[in-house]
Amino acid sequence: MYDLIIVGGGPSGSAAGRLAGKLGLETLLIEKEIFPRYKPCGGAFSEQAVSYLDFDVSQSVYERDVFGARVHFRGQVIEKHKEYRIATTVTRSVLDNYLLKKAKETGIEIKTGETVIDYKENEGYVDVYTRDNLYKAKFVIVAEGSSGRLKNKIRERDKKDEYSICIVTEIEENNETIDEYIYNAIDLHLNVANMGYGWIFPHEKYYSVGIGGLAKDLSNPKNTMMDFLHTNGFNGEYTLRGGLIPVGGIKRNITSSRVVLSGDAAGFVDTFSGEGIAYAIRSGQIAVEIISRILLSKNKLSSLKDYGSNCEREFADNLKYSLMLARMTHRFPEIFFKIFTNNSDVIDKYLEVLALRRTYKDYIRWLLLSTPKHLFFK
Repeated sequence: MYDLIIVGGGPSGSAAGRLAGKLGLETLLIEKEIFPRYKPCGGAFSEQAVSYLDFDVSQSVYERDVFGARVHFRGQVIEKHKEYRIATTVTRSVLDNYLLKKAKETGIEIKTGETVIDYKENEGYVDVYTRDNLYKAKFVIVAEGSSGRLKNKIRERDKKDEYSICIVTEIEENNETIDEYIYNAIDLHLNVANMGYGWIFPHEKYYSVGIGGLAKDLSNPKNTMMDFLHTNGFNGEYTLRGGLIPVGGIKRNITSSRVVLSGDAAGFVDTFSGEGIAYAIRSGQIAVEIISRILLSKNKLSSLKDYGSNCEREFADNLKYSLMLARMTHRFPEIFFKIFTNNSDVIDKYLEVLALRRTYKDYIRWLLLSTPKHLFFK
């Protein structure tokens, strides 16, 4: 009988596992893949995500420092930089493998290459079924990402306007050419898809190129991706990989009597930027904080519901306003075209959001107060 079973070894599961080990919980982490494994992702690792870790990340994980952004919007290009780093680019297979090793350092048990297919809640414990074994734990954290099915036992399936589809590929290039194209910044292309964007992120000897947008509006994401590649001068044969991203800021059920959803499984994603790693890490930690208090401090089982309110207090409000900004931008593209082209501070101030120096709520307030009213009218 384990104190805790964690399903999934990505950033959320690893962060939960590391804290559980440090707190002395008998913990088993089960991951279906053998690490390191490929993960479709642009690979931007925000300063917010780094701030949640209790250790210094090895420099071998980081590829490029990001100090700014170049934003394309209907032929207009605006580039802004900060004097401080707002993110780094990483290869997700490297980052996730590193975070899982940091979790293992605390003494938890980790099984990779084993798939959890179901669980059953009982009086006092949970049965966790894999294809080969049955495990038991007092609590379970489901951190299997947005594509897993276990989360649907707790919350309703997302509708097509509640999740996005992303398509990504990696294109090899020498570092000198990458530096000439874009240096210490990320390349963002708005208006590629509804409530989404296209990106070209510089890495070590390759670009991450991708698009993402609401599922209901991307009837043929592959064609949208191919158009984006060709428009930006990438005309080779590339391997395309896809993934699902939940729209953040939507109220969802994320707990049952002994099971908690974290990270993408809970829908914790910044809708406007697509950032999910930071919220994955912190939600995994919060889940363990709540569970450990129940186990070690004899808190009532009902206090597991505090998980949702704690997440809301720390970051869910920010996700709600990121969703608001995404909806505003893509519902009124003409208005925001005028705003972007008339005030370059719009990009400059947004970098402060990415760097965790300004909330989305503050940003939207600044945007509304600083924009001339005539821009809101044709």
